[in-house]
Amino acid sequence: MEPETNRIEYKQHLTDDLEKEAIAFLNYQEGGVIYIGIHKSGTVVGVSDIDGDMLKIKDRLKNNIMPSCMGLFDVVVENIESKDVIKITLASGTEKPYYIKKLGMSEKGTFIRVGTAAEPMPVRVIESLFAKRTRNSIGKIKSPNQNLTFEQLKIYYEGVNKTLNQQFSANLELLTADGQYNYVAYLLADINGISIKLAKYDGLDRVDLMENNEYGYCSLVKATKQVLDKIEVENKTLAKITPKEREEKRLWNPVALREAVINAMVHNDYTSEVPPKFEFFDDRIEITSFGSLPQGMTEKEFFEGYSVPRNKELMRVFRDLELVEHLGSGVPRILKSYGKECFKFTENFLRMTFPGSEQVTEQVTEQVKELVNVLDKEMDRQEIQDKLGLAHRENFRSNYLKPALEQGFVEMTIPDKPNSSLQKYRLTILGKQLKGKL
Repeated sequence: MEPETNRIEYKQHLTDDLEKEAIAFLNYQEGGVIYIGIHKSGTVVGVSDIDGDMLKIKDRLKNNIMPSCMGLFDVVVENIESKDVIKITLASGTEKPYYIKKLGMSEKGTFIRVGTAAEPMPVRVIESLFAKRTRNSIGKIKSPNQNLTFEQLKIYYEGVNKTLNQQFSANLELLTADGQYNYVAYLLADINGISIKLAKYDGLDRVDLMENNEYGYCSLVKATKQVLDKIEVENKTLAKITPKEREEKRLWNPVALREAVINAMVHNDYTSEVPPKFEFFDDRIEITSFGSLPQGMTEKEFFEGYSVPRNKELMRVFRDLELVEHLGSGVPRILKSYGKECFKFTENFLRMTFPGSEQVTEQVTEQVKELVNVLDKEMDRQEIQDKLGLAHRENFRSNYLKPALEQGFVEMTIPDKPNSSLQKYRLTILGKQLKGKL
């Protein structure tokens, strides 16, 4: 194994100074990783009681550190050199300074990473960090409504075989210091005032609005799943029929897109009451979340995948529900498919732009090409048939319209009622790309 660094700490086995090392990383602007089962020299020795140690670690980090670091750490098993070790990933916290509960916010209880060691934090640094501590976190803001229910959240937890017990409000940090529901609870409740917009435009700008969907006034988890489902429908598959098999390629990389949606939902600054928004254009998707980089974080650190969750409580729930896999894994996954240029930071917003894939099916029939060519704006069946000069309705339906719909070049304006007398047809993003090439 590589030697210890400013971001990596090795421990042969679980010791009493786990909290000290964890706190040093929580207070460090880059966070870090602690491995249990690796000697200081880098020799892998393994852990004999993996399950027992993991439970102890989670319990100690949850109970012995102030402010709460729930949602800021990840504990997983890793197999290195065919031995099981424990990997604890710690994000940089937004409520610095973190300290050992029983020792208080003093040099004895507060640490910072210096080189490869956890050093006591000088009093002046403690005072300066405390003065800057972000007090506008959604965990500290009281919910505008105290009459909240969480049936949707309970169902989602049951869906991943976890149950929310009577104490779930306290366990998930949905309460303010005086025991009232906080803004996190409001966002996760069955009914709230948060609406997330997903708009679809005709063209390359915001002039012609084609569709305006709102997801929300419900649990943020439900709204997230609804946005993911809608994007899945829009992310039509491009089929390329080769002599052997049918290859499929999406307009956008589904993994990167999913990470971007979740990233926008979890890291949005809800204290402003401005939710994330999702916009489709002919050539791209734009995902905008409110709130630029977290305090003290540089763009370089952001791209390197350092994790500074803006809303640790939401991060924890999304991880519980398996919507987020590991801390800090989202941005690197997006960068794998789309470069840094897809991110744009302003003072108040973070915007991600994903250009559509340019590959259009090669196996398009001449009939479908003709239909795509004549289709302008929204037209009904008879208008298209007349433009094509076709008298035979069944020939038009089976050789032109049906394959164009199936291949995702054309869509109905009233998809829920395919046989409606008001039904019209229009080109999809994919159809417009094909028309541009013809």
